[in-house]
Amino acid sequence: MIIKPLADRVVIKMLESEEVTKGGIILASAAKEKPQVAEITAVGPGGIVDGKEVQMQVTVGNKVLISKYAGTEVKIDGQEYTILRQSDILAIVE
Repeated sequence: MIIKPLADRVVIKMLESEEVTKGGIILASAAKEKPQVAEITAVGPGGIVDGKEVQMQVTVGNKVLISKYAGTEVKIDGQEYTILRQSDILAIVE
């Protein structure tokens, strides 16, 4: 199944977070925070959103830093994705 986001929305796949701290402590899955770095898998076309022209500034394959509780999580074909607005993306990670 292919996801095609509309307007200024993007589809991201969260990247796995570290399971060991810098001090060597192994974290249990319940103690881990939700990762905030993700990879973009699909980008909407942009256009007019709320009466304003929106140009998409991200592309497929970019690694991005997102707001902590942004977007809607969906599970398709066994994979977990998050769909969110471009404005919920804080930065591109290089």
